[in-house]
Amino acid sequence: MAAIFAASSGADTLLVEGTRDGGRKVLISGGGRCNVLPTVVDESRFVTDSSANSLRKLLRAWPLPEQRAFFEGVIGVPLVEEVVSGKLFPASHKARHIRDGLLDHARALGVATMMDTRVVAVAPNPQGWSVSLDTGVVVEAQAVILATGGRSVPNTGSDGMGLELVARLGLVVHPTYAALTPLLDAAGTFGELAGISLPVSLSARSDRFAAVSTGGFLFTHTGYSGPSVLDVSHVVSRAQLGHSGPASVRVQWTALRDAEWEVALRPHGARTVTGALRAELPDRLAAVLLRHAAVDPTRLLAELRRDEKVRLIETLVRGLLPCTGDDGYRKAEVTGGGVSLGEVHTRTLESRRHPGLFLCGELLDAFGPIGGYNFLWAWATGRTAGTAAASTT
Repeated sequence: MAAIFAASSGADTLLVEGTRDGGRKVLISGGGRCNVLPTVVDESRFVTDSSANSLRKLLRAWPLPEQRAFFEGVIGVPLVEEVVSGKLFPASHKARHIRDGLLDHARALGVATMMDTRVVAVAPNPQGWSVSLDTGVVVEAQAVILATGGRSVPNTGSDGMGLELVARLGLVVHPTYAALTPLLDAAGTFGELAGISLPVSLSARSDRFAAVSTGGFLFTHTGYSGPSVLDVSHVVSRAQLGHSGPASVRVQWTALRDAEWEVALRPHGARTVTGALRAELPDRLAAVLLRHAAVDPTRLLAELRRDEKVRLIETLVRGLLPCTGDDGYRKAEVTGGGVSLGEVHTRTLESRRHPGLFLCGELLDAFGPIGGYNFLWAWATGRTAGTAAASTT
């Protein structure tokens, strides 16, 4: 996106790509369908250790309706809305149509590409910038845009090299951590439930950070995944890295709150407590939660003691979800932390320390929830950086 807008603004543009084909995160997103944008944007759901005001300005530089119009009208890829998830996908449901459409458009604008080529250093010089490649070639440029991604899913090419480059240049880089990643439970507390999925509400807290999410939840052989888990995982990740005190995750297993469960657990003929839970939960999960609450599954509702009911409702509405860590960058959809937004001019994304150096995307200290938010951030900041970089040439 940065290359497209640099070229369309009149700059001679070279795109250096570390992989042989580029856009691999686009290809794997949305299960290979590419959730290219969200259907609506809630700015409050973005996470940053930098200025929230700077983040909002960067997001608003290219509003969602204009981004959608770009993909459909300029790139020529019709988008369709998935109402349940609140995501926009290419109508073909093929991620390659987004990736190929962007690359084809960039090349049509005159962008030169060097694929399967790594940048190993960038350095300012009196005329602009020197970009050293792993081939031994040094490219001279008036402006450089770093759009390298962070550390997440390193086999797609984002192995943290960009973060190393900016650190060498003296920019402030907030500590990075895996975000939107599955959570682990080494104890295997719910291991027998692997494969079961259901909608839940999660709340993760530490002494410094908090996050809540409602959505799909999946038991895995190693812990937990699903949209609700990914969206709160950064609280656990940061605690594991010592960025805060210990984190706890609590789960509301159904839409029912305390008062509704009080009603559901009232005596009703010969109905058992198991029968009451199975009306709202998968059978196997109901059995495990009764065990965790130390309630006899064969007990009739009429026989349920008050202390048992209190304990069971606490488990159902605010149950502690045991977790011992996260699945790291290997499966993280994004990298938290990164270059402080205070290091760049928000109107241009040009470095405040190094004129002619521009930064965009996941390299910057901001990320959003799953559902196209992080693509929206990439497209918006890429456009800003590309347009502004062209004005320096």
